[in-house]
Amino acid sequence: MPAMSARPAVAGSVQTLVTYLEMTAPPAGAPLPPPCAALEVRRARAPTLSFYRYLYETIGRDWTWVTRRLLSDRELQRILADPTVEVNVLWLGGVPAGLAELDRGQPAEIELAYFGLLPDFIGGGLGRWLLDWTIHHAWRARPRRLWVHTCDLDHPRALAVYRNAGFRVYDERVEQLELPAGVAAPARTGD
Repeated sequence: MPAMSARPAVAGSVQTLVTYLEMTAPPAGAPLPPPCAALEVRRARAPTLSFYRYLYETIGRDWTWVTRRLLSDRELQRILADPTVEVNVLWLGGVPAGLAELDRGQPAEIELAYFGLLPDFIGGGLGRWLLDWTIHHAWRARPRRLWVHTCDLDHPRALAVYRNAGFRVYDERVEQLELPAGVAAPARTGD
């Protein structure tokens, strides 16, 4: 059995405005049709750490996704093995294109814990379709609510995309985000 890696060193922190959004009723409309035939979403059941880290780090690199990078392999493996965590991968022609991770750990609610596209697939309408697919998929379980959070370090259109999909803001908080060694505080638009 390979040795589990230690937690990465923390180099600093950055302040961020975190916005929490929720849906308390399923969407009224039918799911969007896939924009192309070569598109599919598959659940990765207990994905390997290397595959998950590849998705997480590649999708989140430009948006300061660091929380899971601060976890040791053992901590991350525990999360990925949890049956209430659902890692859904968007595939386009056999190539991974996006991630929609749902956390069903709280009774009667589902968190959209991580959502995004690999950089090569941003801007082609796949994100809108994947979010619509994820929302309809989550509501099949009939939760009391579906929720997500984003921050001002995320894609500049993230908040608008969630709102346009039917989420509404229920809280905003300023939080400190720990940054692993080698990750600089991002420059924000307008700073």
